[in-house]
Amino acid sequence: MISSQADIRYQQCVYTLMDNIADADITFDEKGVSNYYYDYRKAEKDVFLGAEGQSKLDSLVESIKQKGKNKKYDCLIGLSGGVDSTYVAHLVKELGLRPLAVHLDNGWNSELAVKNIENVVKKLNIDLYTLVVNWREFKDIQLSYLKASVVDIEVVSDHAIFSTMYKLAMEHDIGYIISGTNVVTEYIMPPSWLYRKMDFTNLRDIHSKYGTVKLKTYPFVDFKRHVYYSALLKLSPISILNYVPYNKAEVKQFITKELDWRDYGGKHYESIFTKFYQAYILPEKFKIDKRKAHLSTLICSGQITKESALKELAMPLYEEAELNADKEYVLKKLGLSMRDFEAIMKLPPRRHEDFNTDIKLKEFYMTLLQKTQKFRKTLIKK
Repeated sequence: MISSQADIRYQQCVYTLMDNIADADITFDEKGVSNYYYDYRKAEKDVFLGAEGQSKLDSLVESIKQKGKNKKYDCLIGLSGGVDSTYVAHLVKELGLRPLAVHLDNGWNSELAVKNIENVVKKLNIDLYTLVVNWREFKDIQLSYLKASVVDIEVVSDHAIFSTMYKLAMEHDIGYIISGTNVVTEYIMPPSWLYRKMDFTNLRDIHSKYGTVKLKTYPFVDFKRHVYYSALLKLSPISILNYVPYNKAEVKQFITKELDWRDYGGKHYESIFTKFYQAYILPEKFKIDKRKAHLSTLICSGQITKESALKELAMPLYEEAELNADKEYVLKKLGLSMRDFEAIMKLPPRRHEDFNTDIKLKEFYMTLLQKTQKFRKTLIKK
């Protein structure tokens, strides 16, 4: 996944911070411009600003209101206490929608994140559903992922929250999930840094090999149930931030003033484990510094210059005292000794695909779906 060969010449994109340390699969053209820069430019077609953005947004809002007519809620939103989800909550209320906010309490929330969520819910008068996971089960899955030496440990949290959203959408007959995913602040992300969040086959196999606790309450959606939910609910995901001007620095100032939001540092650092994972485990074990991708996206969207991004990248991910405190806290909460943790950190990285996956099943289903759609079109023509 990540090359460590000393004889490979270092190369960084002319425009972004992406390089062949961050991603061994990166490509450059003759001018030294990486594929990530060009990919971002193509993705910009999904960003709609000005009159066009307002028109499309108005149309989406009207559809959501119509489908949610006479229902308690017309959309679902995730609420983590971070910048994106906080601003999404503000937007949906401003647009006159009736959201049900969903939050995952996986035992790792920082006090600051909890306070941010409380302020948002109170000030915007939004109903909040909080999924409190069984800590014994959740910890056991996280430990399994650490022992398996795979890169995307956050699958454990993400799968739980997505599964919960499907369940709530079914219970309340909600047709839309409005998320904070967007092009201008988070588009660039090497595929090798992540894994598919809804592959429960992969999660179950990793846990079966390294876990010790039987999973009785952990929320999951296996492939069959995923297909069932998708077909029955016809859930429409909406990246609402692609239809409005979205400048990270300006939005932080706005939500700080209007919603008493407080900054917690890096992206997704509202979770203590995520902070430790992104700022220590990833760079130390996998040689991945996610700031390269996050800052590169902001460069491409014109929100920062490459010069200022390089200065930020040069800053340490952790101050030594803070690292020692977080490491002690995380290991104690996970029940890991320092020796056991260091042994895990020395294990060679493994691919998620080294374990069972639902990839073949998904490919079969997609092929069948395409054939079915083609057959329907033929019948309609006849």
